[in-house]
Amino acid sequence: MHYNTHHISKRKRISQKLESYPSKNFWIRFLDKFLIIIAVIAPLTTIPQIITLYTLRQAAGLSIYSWSAWTILDIPWIIYGIVHKEKPITIAYILWFLMNLSVVIGILLFSK
Repeated sequence: MHYNTHHISKRKRISQKLESYPSKNFWIRFLDKFLIIIAVIAPLTTIPQIITLYTLRQAAGLSIYSWSAWTILDIPWIIYGIVHKEKPITIAYILWFLMNLSVVIGILLFSK
């Protein structure tokens, strides 16, 4: 982390009376760690869809438009997470992007 960026972030937290990071409060620290776990687990819920798509090699019932939109809309969230140095957002949306992209590829491969 660059010193200047850290300094600006620290000043912002003080001037806006925001919680310090990591928080001194146990429950807020717990929530921060819990969200990183959720950021990994939530996108993995797409795996059954991906397995079904690739094992049956059928894309019936899957919308290329919806899955493509979800894939494209993940990109601004990834950028946001990187710019604001928000690990849970960055991790979650990189994983969502990869999961959604794999469904889009499967739809393109197996649509009749």
